[in-house]
Amino acid sequence: MRLFAVAIAFASTLACISQPTSAALVQQTAHEFNVNARFGRLDLASETVAPEYREAFQRVHRAWGGDVRIGDTELAGLSMKSKEIAAVGVKVSWYRVDSGELKVTTIRQEWHDHKGTWLLEREERESGDFGLLGDRVEPVSPDGPKPRAQFPTVRIGAAD
Repeated sequence: MRLFAVAIAFASTLACISQPTSAALVQQTAHEFNVNARFGRLDLASETVAPEYREAFQRVHRAWGGDVRIGDTELAGLSMKSKEIAAVGVKVSWYRVDSGELKVTTIRQEWHDHKGTWLLEREERESGDFGLLGDRVEPVSPDGPKPRAQFPTVRIGAAD
C-alpha cells in the first residue's frame, strides 16, 4: 500500500512538469545554431536549416571560418509572429582576416516550426556593417602614402 502511495505521488509530480513552450524551443534552437555557426561548424548548423534554404545558406556563409571570423554572437530578440513562425534577432561581431577591423551586424532570422522541429527559413541583414552575409564590399584604401605607425624617436640628453 505504501509503495502504491509513493507511485501515485511520483506520477502526479511528473504530470505537473510542463513541456517547454514554442518560444523556449525556438530560442534554444536558434542559440545552438548561432553558436555552431560562430565556431565554423556550418555542417552542424546546416542541420537546422530548411532544405529549400540550405544551398543559399551555405553560399552566403562560405567565408565564415575562413576570410570572415566571428568574434561573438548574441541573441538580440525573439518575437513569435504566430505559433509556427518566429523572428530572431542576432547581433554578430566579426572581422575580415585581411583587415582586422571589428564590425558589428544585426541579422534577422526567420524560423518555422516543422512538426515540432524549428528550422531556419531565411536570414537578412537588419542593420550594421555590410559584408557578413556574402555581400560584395569593395575595400576602400586611403590615397597617398600610409602614415607612420610609430612616433619619431626622441633621445633625452643626447647631443645633436
